[in-house]
Amino acid sequence: MSSRIRKYESGHDKRMRKKRLDAVTESQRGALDKFMIKNASVNGSATVDSSPNLDGDLPIEKDQESDDLSNKDVVREGDENISDPPDTTPSDIENHEQPNIGETFRINIFDPRNWDALSANMIDILVEKGLKRDMCIESYPRDKFNRCFSCSYYTRVLSNGEKYDRDWLVYSRELDRIFCFCRKVFHKGSSRRGQLALEGFNDWIHLSIRIREHEISAEHIKNMATWYDLQWRLKHNQTIDKMSQGLIKKERDHWSNVLLRIISIVKFLAKHNLAFRGSNGRLYEGNNGNFLGLVEMLAEFDPIIQEHVRRITNDDLYFHYLGHAIQNELILLLASKIKCEIIRKIKQVKYFSVILDCTPDTSHQEQMSIILRYVDVSSDDVSIEESFLGFLNVDDTTGQGLFESLQDELKKLNLDIDDVRGQGYDNGSNMKGKHQGVQKKLLDINPRAFYAACGCHSLNLILCDMANTCGKARDFFGIVQRIYTIFVNSTKRWQILKDHVKGLTLKSLSATRWESRIDSVKAIRFQIGDIREALLEISEKDSDSKISSEAKSLALHELSNFEFLVALVIWYEIIYHVNLVSKSLQSESMLIDVAIQEIKKLIIFFEGYRESGYENAIEEAKTIAIELDIDPIFPQRRAIRRKKQFDESRDNYSEVVNLSANESFRLNYFLYIVDQATVSLRRRFEQYQDFENVFGFLFTSQKLNALEDAQLKACCSHLEGALKKDERSDVDGDDLYMELKLLREFLPEKKMGPIDLFKFLKRYTCFPNVIIAYRVMLTIPVTVASAERSFSKLKLLKSYLRSTMSQERLNGLAMIAIENDYLEKIECKDLIDDFASKTARRTALFKR
Repeated sequence: MSSRIRKYESGHDKRMRKKRLDAVTESQRGALDKFMIKNASVNGSATVDSSPNLDGDLPIEKDQESDDLSNKDVVREGDENISDPPDTTPSDIENHEQPNIGETFRINIFDPRNWDALSANMIDILVEKGLKRDMCIESYPRDKFNRCFSCSYYTRVLSNGEKYDRDWLVYSRELDRIFCFCRKVFHKGSSRRGQLALEGFNDWIHLSIRIREHEISAEHIKNMATWYDLQWRLKHNQTIDKMSQGLIKKERDHWSNVLLRIISIVKFLAKHNLAFRGSNGRLYEGNNGNFLGLVEMLAEFDPIIQEHVRRITNDDLYFHYLGHAIQNELILLLASKIKCEIIRKIKQVKYFSVILDCTPDTSHQEQMSIILRYVDVSSDDVSIEESFLGFLNVDDTTGQGLFESLQDELKKLNLDIDDVRGQGYDNGSNMKGKHQGVQKKLLDINPRAFYAACGCHSLNLILCDMANTCGKARDFFGIVQRIYTIFVNSTKRWQILKDHVKGLTLKSLSATRWESRIDSVKAIRFQIGDIREALLEISEKDSDSKISSEAKSLALHELSNFEFLVALVIWYEIIYHVNLVSKSLQSESMLIDVAIQEIKKLIIFFEGYRESGYENAIEEAKTIAIELDIDPIFPQRRAIRRKKQFDESRDNYSEVVNLSANESFRLNYFLYIVDQATVSLRRRFEQYQDFENVFGFLFTSQKLNALEDAQLKACCSHLEGALKKDERSDVDGDDLYMELKLLREFLPEKKMGPIDLFKFLKRYTCFPNVIIAYRVMLTIPVTVASAERSFSKLKLLKSYLRSTMSQERLNGLAMIAIENDYLEKIECKDLIDDFASKTARRTALFKR
């Protein structure tokens, strides 16, 4: 076979070259029409300057990937399946976009397989944006000689050791070949192009030699110069078609500015829990929702939106980016950015706790809120964060079902369930159950996930225990509820109440609302005289005999009873102190050591109140009785006679139990509820004692310094055992002991809490085990108040009129509304780039 090298192109190459030239010629057909400016009249309310506009819109080619889902259903707020009306007009926001994008943006200009068919405009865009390399490929395919491409070939090493990027070299994953971009795209003339510019090169054995020969060849250098020259001219707008390039740049700037304003509208509405859409999806028509309403308002003042609205109303656009699908996409992009930032912070510290709570929504679906608690060390300061990560629609509310939902969600978030170091739930049996609850299921997999029942729920249950201790306690709250009911059931009676009571409003009792008891008792405690006068007026004026009798009975018997006044003072004092602790525990930054101190103080209060509280309550009740003109004495009751037993002598037998009404009330009422409070506190918060046994020596610098070496070593060994799983522990007890001994010499003399100690440790890297111990301790949750707060947002977002909202949209809106601190930190440029990368048409419109 002859080794002669052909000096001219083959017939096949000539035919292919002619075919490419014909394709380029065809692609340029009608190109000048782009620069013809239409004199279209302005419809609708959006007005623009009538002078010639050099920024006139370029005709946007149709796209098969319609961003606004033009052929899909128009939906109201919540993605309801309501189809478009048949008489849609060009200004219809929900059905304004047509399919079928032109050839210009149909192909992937970054794929080397398509470079032979690129038009001049496509080459300009490709040079301006730069080449794309897939650097995420972990292993390249190997040939029959077990050879493959490597990312190291992207770098050229000179003889002096300097490194240069071979920016012209591109690897095609689909073809498993490499190409020279500048030779393939900018080659001119009939000289031989070679494999790197034609079908690609994949002779990996000789790759190094071939690349070396290619990059020093004259043809390659000429093509590189052509590439860089075009790149510079495009950057400085010095191309031959610079007028066309200038118009394209202005059009891109216009669309970027439009999208920036659309994003701002989405952020505003989502941040303030407002609905987006109405029953109509057209501009300048009634009931078209807040989103389009804000667009109309901006069009009155902002020239960018004004021009955009003009194009829509004049039917100059196929794609307006105001449809509900674009709203959803932007909502999800914003929420995704926020979630990614939260996950990044969590992975930075590794350990976290899960907080779960469930509630039914407006559409009668069970929603489980997921909150993750972690130590935020992303800045110079150290803080405790409880971040919302979404609602899960759960069908199975058993312990196993909820645990599986949690497990699946952590996998989706790419978080390891073995890194969970705390779990906080309410007091529901499916959550806290010791045998089948979520906490038990999680402990079976991860024994280091310390469970802590919600402190606020526990305090509320303690109040319920006290209220159900005896019949008189139940009667007291029954009277309180009757007072509220008699007023609230009639607008006239409520007006009478408002005429007499100018301060606190009466509140209803609730078994689940944490502050319902303090609100209802406080209003009566400080306004009992005014409420009594209102009841007397109702008894005189109300035409309903039953209501009149009820009001008179409450005013003259229950509220005029000295025993009720004493009970009112006692209950207010008790509930007030319990509520103070409950409010303090609801803070996101509440630490387990502070919670333990608060509960201990509350127990001490009840123990002290048991000794002296009753006498003080009697004195306060007498003051109120005098103001109400009531006798400050307990009502006398019939003497209780005791039966004589057969073995009792007459000398030792007394028929009457000699207890006064005052003493009887103290023994059978006051001591009952106070003792019940103390017992319930110790029982419901006994787990706090376990936390103190494990982490107590780390609570303050004083406790750390007060320990003897032997005690410190025992505490470190105990902590190592508590954080152990499968013979592996988060900390090494011996190393922790040595680090703490050394740390005590560095600590200042002032008292430091866990946060202060962690900030102090953050400056050093020589105490790794101590830092881990504090990270775990600070992660343990105290309450589920953050989950309860997320339910408040759920009620605002998924209201009656938005009850069919999709779960995905609900989570996006909830993420933006709850974690809105992250919202202002999101770079709009990055958001626009992410939005533009979804389709090729958007890339041409938005990306610079």
